Amino acid sequence: MMIVIMKAEATMREKSAVIARAEDFGCQVHLSEGKERTIIGVIGNGRVVDREQMERMPGVERVVPILKPFKLASREFKAEDTTFSLGDHVIGGGEIIVMAGPCSVESRTQIIETAIACKEAGAQILRGGAFKPRTSPYAFQGLGEEGLRYLAEAREITGMPVITEVMEPAMVPLVCEYADILQVGARNMQNYALLHAVGESQYPVLLKRGMSSLIEEWLMCAEYILSHGNTRVMLCERGIRTFETYTRNTFDINAIPVAKQLSHLPVVADPSHGTGKWEYVASAAKAGVAAGADGLIIEVHLHPELAMSDGAQSLKPEKFARLVREMRAIAQAVGRDILS
Repeated sequence: MMIVIMKAEATMREKSAVIARAEDFGCQVHLSEGKERTIIGVIGNGRVVDREQMERMPGVERVVPILKPFKLASREFKAEDTTFSLGDHVIGGGEIIVMAGPCSVESRTQIIETAIACKEAGAQILRGGAFKPRTSPYAFQGLGEEGLRYLAEAREITGMPVITEVMEPAMVPLVCEYADILQVGARNMQNYALLHAVGESQYPVLLKRGMSSLIEEWLMCAEYILSHGNTRVMLCERGIRTFETYTRNTFDINAIPVAKQLSHLPVVADPSHGTGKWEYVASAAKAGVAAGADGLIIEVHLHPELAMSDGAQSLKPEKFARLVREMRAIAQAVGRDILS
């Protein structure tokens, strides 16, 4: 792949001519319009693209090959941070967004009461699982479409957009009827058919890192989604599996600045799965803010001791409210803020 960097004064006709020339070579084209420059990504299909010919075209400043295996996700393709709007909020900007809610939607009353409590505490997006991939086939698997309906009702009551997990390609249209953000879970990070489907949906996607995945593998999976022209992708660090047993996973705080250096995509921290124990969630969440996360996704439950899944890592609303206040102070110390 190569990127064609257009001059600041390049006209629409000149940009269109470059796009047409790339398509003549049988290439896919991805357009990125920045504040100062327009960048045209050219992805080849095995045919040789005449780089010198492209550089001589009117309006072209230079042509640069992208060496990273992840092309569209790389900083080489787009130097500026990706931002996108979701309702009244901007994801990936100077302010940090907080997603919160229970691991699983257990009942209509539970999700509505939890949504109200999370919003009052400072969350902007409601999370909740309607379909739950579980280690045991005998564990609670979620309420399915009934759970999606409850999430949509909670959104109507609170005004909070909804993020929920989708597990297979055939379910993407159904989940899109109810949700605002599609979550691809850690177990499905390399489910390539699902990645194609969420990419084609053009819905915002939160892509969780696989529990044993390299950062490069994570970014390559984001590439699958981006290759469909779906630019509203968030990376989520949720902890990796190591030899340590005192926590559920090892929260890879390094992955946040590394991903932000390698990629322009927003990075979200998941301290709940990263630690697996509510006692450590606040510390990991605050570390995520300090490390540069653009958002956090935190599990909150009214009665964690009665939760049907992941109660051990869920915060009660009062603890979550305190955490939001503490995170806001840290965000402001590093020149950012928590969305309100």
